[in-house]
Amino acid sequence: MDRKSYQLTDWLPTTKKELNLRGWDTPDVILFSGDAYIDHPSFGTAVIGRLLENEGLRVAIVPQPNWRDDLRDFRKLGTPRLFFAVTAGVMDSMINHYTANKRLRSQDAYTPDGRADMRPDRAITVYSRILKELYPDVPVVIGGVEASLRRVTHYDYWDDALHKCILADTKADLLIYGMGELPLKQLIHEINNGKSIRRPLFFAKKSPQTHSTKK
Repeated sequence: MDRKSYQLTDWLPTTKKELNLRGWDTPDVILFSGDAYIDHPSFGTAVIGRLLENEGLRVAIVPQPNWRDDLRDFRKLGTPRLFFAVTAGVMDSMINHYTANKRLRSQDAYTPDGRADMRPDRAITVYSRILKELYPDVPVVIGGVEASLRRVTHYDYWDDALHKCILADTKADLLIYGMGELPLKQLIHEINNGKSIRRPLFFAKKSPQTHSTKK
């Protein structure tokens, strides 16, 4: 049985060296994820990365960046041409870390060796705030289950309190809710047509209608 010989360029780049191997100066999109990068359809980060690549974009991934040091993981690939994409991973980071009784879990199924300390609580908020502090002029797009569940004001079980929409907490520019494949393709289409992520509601195809009631 013949075995295929793999090259580093068979995977989406995660380091500066891998960008150089592809001859890239700057990626179009840099995707930050709370999961390890496994190029398999059971990992949402890989699916979204490959989808964006299929749209003709240069995509790089920063899996499980270290948020506790000098933030070198957030700087190592520089700034993307279009935007940063941020996800906590396949699972909500709080469910990933804690049981329903708020006991700390000992393993993380989406981290090498099952280590449970490779992502922060509320990973999307932590990652997005760091990116906005380092690169205030670069758009940040958030998505995945953690963002989707917090898209509106909501009761937070862990804090036993109401929390604002995650867009307010993260300072992100756009939230893609639910299954992100089709909205992402539309986002890239709109950007290629000259639209800006920073202009809200640019997906709307019709102007909102105003209804009046006559007395």
